[in-house]
Amino acid sequence: MRRAMGTWIMAMMVMTGTTGCGYNSMVSMRESIDAAWAQVENQLQRRNDLIPNLVEVTKGYATHEKEVFDHIADARSRLIGAGSRDQKIDAANDLSSALSRLLVIAERYPDLKANEQFARLSDELAGTENRLATERRRYNEAVREYNTYIKRIPQNLTARVFGFTEQKYFQAPKEAQQAPKVQF
Repeated sequence: MRRAMGTWIMAMMVMTGTTGCGYNSMVSMRESIDAAWAQVENQLQRRNDLIPNLVEVTKGYATHEKEVFDHIADARSRLIGAGSRDQKIDAANDLSSALSRLLVIAERYPDLKANEQFARLSDELAGTENRLATERRRYNEAVREYNTYIKRIPQNLTARVFGFTEQKYFQAPKEAQQAPKVQF
């Protein structure tokens, strides 16, 4: 019994010696992911604040495009009401898809594109989309670094013991792989 206890203690010391430092690195990496996600959320909120104004201006020109406006409103409310990071990623992807359809509508209405308020809001949205793309890239880099780290030996043992799990990437929606169709 005493020998088994000594073997167990020795095994724990070896495991602690080889993986103990990994815990602090995992904590730091997870904090980096959370910080990067907070920046993504800041840009998502900025976009959410711009959308109602852009939609209202567009509605004045394209009153029969109700389906697109409804889809934007639905995706925006799902994003605002999303609880988990995964739900927010899915809702943000749906909203991106709906916004691309809104911009296709703008192409159909030359008077709308010439409208000063629409042009200003459209530029603001484009700037926000660029900031959002940058923050998503930073978030995904933090996730990649963390996911790779917790899968390596011997850190995978520490990760398993302390409940560090793989994080989800922020990926573009499938609709983004196809160019939007502009019809006049």
